[in-house]
Amino acid sequence: MPIAQVQLKDRIIPPETLQEVPYETAAFYQFIPFEKDQNKLKIALINPNNITALEALKFISQHHNVQTEIYQTEPQDFQIALKQYASLGKEVEKALETLEVELQKKPTAEEEEKIERLTEEAPITKMVAVILRHAAEGNASDIHIEPTQKNLQVRFRMDGILHTSLILPKKIHQAIVSRIKILANLKIDEQRKPQDGRFQTTIMDRDIDFRVSTLPTVNGEKAVLRLLDPSAGVQTLPKLGLFGRNLEIIENNLKKPYGMILITGPTGSGKSTTLYAMLKILNKEGVNIITLEDPIEYRIEGINQSQIKPEIGYSFASGLRSILRQDPDVIMVGEIRDQETAELAVHAALTGHIVLSTLHTNNAVGAVPRLVDMGVEPFLIPPSINLIISQRLVRRISKKGEAKLLPDEVRKMFKEELKNIDIKIPTELPKPQEYHGRVGIFEILEMTPNLEKIIVEKATEEALLAEAMAQGMTTMKQDGIIKVIQGLTSLEEVLKAVEE
Repeated sequence: MPIAQVQLKDRIIPPETLQEVPYETAAFYQFIPFEKDQNKLKIALINPNNITALEALKFISQHHNVQTEIYQTEPQDFQIALKQYASLGKEVEKALETLEVELQKKPTAEEEEKIERLTEEAPITKMVAVILRHAAEGNASDIHIEPTQKNLQVRFRMDGILHTSLILPKKIHQAIVSRIKILANLKIDEQRKPQDGRFQTTIMDRDIDFRVSTLPTVNGEKAVLRLLDPSAGVQTLPKLGLFGRNLEIIENNLKKPYGMILITGPTGSGKSTTLYAMLKILNKEGVNIITLEDPIEYRIEGINQSQIKPEIGYSFASGLRSILRQDPDVIMVGEIRDQETAELAVHAALTGHIVLSTLHTNNAVGAVPRLVDMGVEPFLIPPSINLIISQRLVRRISKKGEAKLLPDEVRKMFKEELKNIDIKIPTELPKPQEYHGRVGIFEILEMTPNLEKIIVEKATEEALLAEAMAQGMTTMKQDGIIKVIQGLTSLEEVLKAVEE
């Protein structure tokens, strides 16, 4: 029976998993533990025919009372993974040893003063730097620093999934959060209410922006850091998962001389990435493009990008007023959050500008009542909006196993969902073995005379959805199922995304 392959080059292995096999053993036998689930330990090795290595694995299995599951990996992947022994866990361990000495220097009565002093000293500074670097090296999108009752948990979000990367002593929680606050220029002594900030640092010759959010919880302050690489390349629409009819609709609407394109979805659903892909298409000689962003996620040559600063009164609304005096052809507003911004964006779309923006709604039709709730007059919506796109991100399959027969209920569901779409329903699909990266699933609502009539009459969301289906809109669930059939993602990923 063939051994499954595993890619380790972009995977962060939790230190507690690495501890299952000593470094010397891993290096000598050329195998490495990469995942542990209760008493099952997944181990990757270079040569599955190495009898000596297999004997060593049998000993580990008996000695640790775990069931080992063997995978094969490429030599270069193994070498990259092996470096993690000397990386996150070890570096933090060294910093902790130094910190233990620091913590013993003063009596507990001076705890507050001591914590403040420690935030500036080498051990905590080193620890935070190591966490930031490993998140960037592992292509994590977010870092969660979460106090629990007993300890401090550090988790990285990779491909949309949170992984525990580090468990630290609870007593250094305040010092770690304070260090992050110093970097983000936040108030160290304010622990009762949420704060937001940002900072930039250079990691592996990349300037990485960190967007910081702190939140008081019952166990202390939690900090979440979003990683943004402004120099990263902007994706194309097909690479994001847009093709066929959906891609054609977007490309046709981007050729229109004015009007608004709105992208909706929750935080982290890839809205900004899709906006940038559209800007890339519109970015031509003779076109004046100005953006208002919070923060600037990617830098694009030839586009005037502006970072809003609410703390000095430079908001989306005030920025939009200024932009309109800059003679733009295309305006991108990072997010429509309030009535003033919504009304200004609608006005810009009605007066000869292409406007791109985002909105927080669950689906495409939900954008219409959301705008009305914000105070936009219903009769202004149809002439100003060309297109509403809603999206989610699902994990992309990077390695497939053997094909499995589709259960009858799944085939029935596929047939029901895709009854109006010309696509062959398969009898079997390969089982996903590994995921790497993400792909979007989309639904697109185009403005039509029928839709205009429904909006002006202030009809319900159900009436809007019925019209959307009548014009042949592919729902996010349908688009997801099509991508399952194409082998891009799994049904579990799609159902999890659309049923959240």
